[in-house]
Amino acid sequence: MSLRAFHIVFVTVSTLLFAFLSLWAFVLAADRTATVTALGVVSVAGLLGMPVYGVYFYKKVRNIVL
Repeated sequence: MSLRAFHIVFVTVSTLLFAFLSLWAFVLAADRTATVTALGVVSVAGLLGMPVYGVYFYKKVRNIVL
């Protein structure tokens, strides 16, 4: 597996983990403390930011031939 393919897989897995973390923080958490809410907000930001970064990375390395 090339480094490029690993990076794309890593971004995809990270996005899925951010989705699970935000679901847990806002729906499944037993107690709603300030820490859990802050974790949920950060995970939503990561959930929105990772696909944007993934598209940026894919466009940038698409033309690179190694």
